[in-house]
Order: sequence, then C-alpha cells, then structure tokens
Amino acid sequence: MLPFENSHYKMEYLCIMEWVQLEIANRLATVTMARIDKRNAFNPELVSQMFQVFNSLNERDDVKVILIKSAAAAFSAGADLAYIQNLEQFTHEENLADSRNLKELFESIYQSPKITITQVEGPALAGGCGLASISDFCFATPESTFGYTEARIGFVPALVMVYLRHKMPMNKLNEWLLTAGVFSAQKAFEDGLIYRVCDDVNQEVQNFIQHLLSGVSIESIARTKMMLRNLPYNHEEALEFAAQQNALARKTDDCKKGIDGFLKKEKIEW
Repeated sequence: MLPFENSHYKMEYLCIMEWVQLEIANRLATVTMARIDKRNAFNPELVSQMFQVFNSLNERDDVKVILIKSAAAAFSAGADLAYIQNLEQFTHEENLADSRNLKELFESIYQSPKITITQVEGPALAGGCGLASISDFCFATPESTFGYTEARIGFVPALVMVYLRHKMPMNKLNEWLLTAGVFSAQKAFEDGLIYRVCDDVNQEVQNFIQHLLSGVSIESIARTKMMLRNLPYNHEEALEFAAQQNALARKTDDCKKGIDGFLKKEKIEW
C-alpha cells in the first residue's frame, strides 16, 4: 500500500512520485500523469509509478471510481522514443521484462474492481491510446486525436490488440492497427474505441462520476466487471458461470440492502 492515510471523505492530495499526482476525495481517485515535458511518454519510471498507484487504489475500500487524466495538453504520446533507442541493446529477457511491466500496468487498469475512466484532451497515441481505451469509459474533447502509430517506427501494437479484439469488429481493428493512422475523436467514438466526445469534457466527466458514486453499488460493479473479463466463450459454460454468479450475488450485503430499499420504496444511497 502507498503511504497515505485511509480516510473515506477527507480531501487528500499527494504528489506521490515524480510524474504521477493523486487526489482522493469522496470515493473518487484522480490519477494525473504529469511528465509534461515528454507529453507523458512511457518510460520504465512512469509505467512503474502508474502501476504502483493502481495496485494500491484497487485494494482501497474507500475508492469507487478512478479517473485518469493528464496535467498537460497531451494525454500521452506513447512510448518514450529516447528510451526505445536503448532497447536494441537489451537482451531478449530484458525486453520481455520491460514488456511485462507495461502488461502489468494495463492489467491493473483493465481488471480493476473499480470503475475506471480516462479523460483525454489532446493526442493519445500508441501506448497512450492503449491506456485511454482499456478503461471502462473514455471521454474525449472534439479536438483530441487517437492512433496506434507503432507501425510507423517498425514496432507493433502487441499488448493493446488483446483488449481491442473484444471492442472492435475485425475490419475496424485492421484499420486502426495496420494503417498506423491518427484519427479524430469522432471517428474513435463511431468505431467504438471511446465512450463519448464532449465539448465540456470536465463537466461531463464530473456529472457522470457523480451518478456512479451515488447510483450504483461498487460490489455489483466489481462482480459484473469480473464476469465480463472471465465469461467463457462456450454457451453452456457461460450460462452455468452466470448462474453461479447470480446465486452468489443474491447473498451479498449490497443485494440485501438494494432489495430492502426497493421494497420499502426508499432511495438507496451507494
């Protein structure tokens, strides 16, 4: 766990590490990437700092929603090209370890039991586009741009395609990954990469978060997300898995609270 006080409603702010800022208030954790001079380009230190923050937040009972944003005009430029130049000197084992570090960060976001939201203002490219699109909900400004540009430098969007294959039909996935194009936020929305394009992205995101904080059970969200990530492809196996989860959910405290409030026609506060 990271060294900050566990408090449910007290405003907390910490610049935890050099390039990641964290603010926690009223069950919302805001994670801000602040490697401004490099447009939040990924290097081992930034990836490690983000992973440590998420690894800790995922375990906190007083956090319900995690918002990821940038302190600057660019969301993320992807991999740090200066760092990439050094990779050719790495052994296969060193490159594999480096790739697995990014995999662990992506998995800590994708598998998070919390609701994860990315707020994109400006470019989100290559690994930065991957970071934006693996959240549960991605909001963007009309001026934002998205793209998996790895093929322009002879690289591959390897990790992100594992997540995108569940999000896009193959013809769209081919366009995004094989052309190495940079596309508008509107196209990203139309192709299903992101959730919403907003003129006033700050207000839209905050309104959405307030609905989530008061309107849905985090216990239900965590179970639903777990099911979405683990639902078997076989039809009968999937139905049996769903039936088992349905039965387990009925015994949870949140389900009992929700049913009791519904029957009494009382407003349920989550």
